[in-house]
Amino acid sequence: MSDATRVVREVLAQRAGESGALLPILHAVQDTLGHVPASAVPEIAEALNLSRAEVHGVVTYYHHFRDKPAARHVVQICRAEACQAMGADALVAHAQQRLGCAMHGNSQDGAFTLEPVFCLGLCASSPALMLDDEPHARMTPKSFDALLADARSAG
Repeated sequence: MSDATRVVREVLAQRAGESGALLPILHAVQDTLGHVPASAVPEIAEALNLSRAEVHGVVTYYHHFRDKPAARHVVQICRAEACQAMGADALVAHAQQRLGCAMHGNSQDGAFTLEPVFCLGLCASSPALMLDDEPHARMTPKSFDALLADARSAG
């Protein structure tokens, strides 16, 4: 039995009986494995008496969930309206150019995953992003580049 299968079965044993268990199960699987593997979808669907399409639809609908492991560092740029009004679109374009990937992709060197996030609660100091679960506000292309350099030097 693979580690992923073991994790999924442990999570299902703990949570499958809860009302509205799908999202908590998906969160627990991703928190443990770093993603929700495609192989987990049929098992989760069966345990919750849902179709595979329903589970897959939830995994793909919410930007938070990944179907493959993230890189060592995760960059999440806020895509909410306040950040967009303050230059997040330009920041996204810069990040994509600098990392050499689109949203939901990995940088060419494999060190960074770039993801959208919808509101970090830093609207008054936008545009904002999170790097490895640490929020950063009033981001510019220059400050973005500095964050990447610091993350690379830290490992």
